[in-house]
Amino acid sequence: MILALDIGNTTIYGGVFDQENLRVQFRKNSKSGCSSDELGLFLKGVLRENGIDPSSIHKITLCSVVPDIVPTLKNCCKRYFDKSPFILQAGAKTGMKIKYHNPLEVGSDRIANAIAATHLYPTKDLIVVDFGTAITFCAVNLEKEYLGGAIFPGLRIAMEALESNTAKLPAVEIVASQHAVGRSTVESIQSGLYFGSIGAVKELCVQIQKEAFSNRPPIVIGTGGFASMFSQSQIFDIEISDLVLKGLVLALKLNT
Repeated sequence: MILALDIGNTTIYGGVFDQENLRVQFRKNSKSGCSSDELGLFLKGVLRENGIDPSSIHKITLCSVVPDIVPTLKNCCKRYFDKSPFILQAGAKTGMKIKYHNPLEVGSDRIANAIAATHLYPTKDLIVVDFGTAITFCAVNLEKEYLGGAIFPGLRIAMEALESNTAKLPAVEIVASQHAVGRSTVESIQSGLYFGSIGAVKELCVQIQKEAFSNRPPIVIGTGGFASMFSQSQIFDIEISDLVLKGLVLALKLNT
């Protein structure tokens, strides 16, 4: 079995694959940081709770947008699983041509998403929208060229910015708002977050289609922790919640 880990700014998102099948997936808050022992005990515990023997993990693949936690992850994998993890980073094989001015700047989670997307749709132009701490957009053409994309503040960042930079606006639960016209401060913030994000995603996808694909309609894939909140909004063609984990497993195979 393969343990795949995506280390984000807010959460650690992981899953266990048995061949092509995702057996279990889990999330853990990563903001407070954790030691290799804390992470190792958590991983072994969550595997056992889901009926998976930790000794059955024969490979570990991961990506991280938090550089400081990578040594901790390496120590954790070695100490608790006796494995050296594959880390998706600069120099790894991706099966794509990275067209960024500086390819080192592209987040490894974005690369993992793009690897999985091109594997699932090898003859299509693609836009991957990842609703995480930030909302990121990746444009990949049918020649498997990673063209670039856009980065937009995520819902939680936007909500926290309102709460921390105003005197009277509170923190709110992030939900799919039913009405654009809120009838309370909380409803108004929820409306702005939800419909504002929909508008931003729609416009960015339109502009990316014009610039990157000569107006050829791409397949738009939604992924990330908040993607399911927008499943009824018709801003993407398909939602693939575990896209980054699929990409990590594919990257592991490309580099083994």
